[in-house]
Amino acid sequence: MSAPLRLVFLGSDALAIPTLDEIVDGPASPATVVGVYTQPDRPHGRGQRIEPGPIKRWAERRGIPVFQPERLDGGDAAGVRERLRADVALVMAYGLLLKDEMLVAPRLGTFNVHTSLLPRFRGASPVATAVASGVSETGVSFMRLVRKLDAGPVADCERVPVGPRDTAAEVTAKLAAAAVPLVVRSLRALEAGALALRDQDESAVTYCRRLSKADGVLDFTRPARELAARINGLFPWPGCAVEIGGVAVKLGLAESESEGSTGPAGAVLESDPESVRVATGSGVLRLLRLQRPGGRMLPATEFVRGFAIPAGSVLSSAPMPALESSQPFPRV
Repeated sequence: MSAPLRLVFLGSDALAIPTLDEIVDGPASPATVVGVYTQPDRPHGRGQRIEPGPIKRWAERRGIPVFQPERLDGGDAAGVRERLRADVALVMAYGLLLKDEMLVAPRLGTFNVHTSLLPRFRGASPVATAVASGVSETGVSFMRLVRKLDAGPVADCERVPVGPRDTAAEVTAKLAAAAVPLVVRSLRALEAGALALRDQDESAVTYCRRLSKADGVLDFTRPARELAARINGLFPWPGCAVEIGGVAVKLGLAESESEGSTGPAGAVLESDPESVRVATGSGVLRLLRLQRPGGRMLPATEFVRGFAIPAGSVLSSAPMPALESSQPFPRV
């Protein structure tokens, strides 16, 4: 039996931890993790204390060497090739650019787990953008990494459903679980010399971009279905909010009703036993979870006990920036 692949991991998000656990602890794992690259420690929380990220904490508990360069250079590539003697590098949500010398440093190359069904949703926010776009299905793709954004050939994918009440947080958890069997079978195929790669269909490519607080606005002239998807897709970050009585109220979960509404777009129709119902350009938007500044995210029925939202109130409305495009978004 051949020795397990010597794997270098590059990532910064807790999304990867179930996959890393399986690589280290799984029966007959095809690889062993010999080094971890993750972003430098950053300020966190209200106190802005410098703290390690989840991948560094995971690696330190395992006694695996950790490297945290601000940017990757030729020295890092040489280290991967000569000191770590890597057979393969695996990238998941790393956040730093890999140059050609790093891509080819491992003996068998560098591979990426991208959280969409490529070629749709190339870019920085595939999970949030997929949910915000109202898809009923998304997934994870195992691909060879190339310099062009998420454009490498794809070996395999794992699909997950997106329910009408799934937020980006729930879908991220589903994708983290789905990545485990995808990575294991792909590494086994690579180890056996049987990994088949296929080029992406360039005619079907779309792009998403890095999100910001400016994306958390809602245009109530749009259909309720679009608005519910937007609210759910942008939770927990950056979050959608509306102004009610001069207070910015954050929205954490919504769903839509297809039947028509009576009232101007953005008008509060009523509070039912589970939601605050709002008129839109088409159908009714049901707000299911809300949060006032400094408070907790609460179910709508509990929220309105302490924060009145009278019928006839009109919620703030603004044009919603595009999250998906057939062309790369300009860098800002």
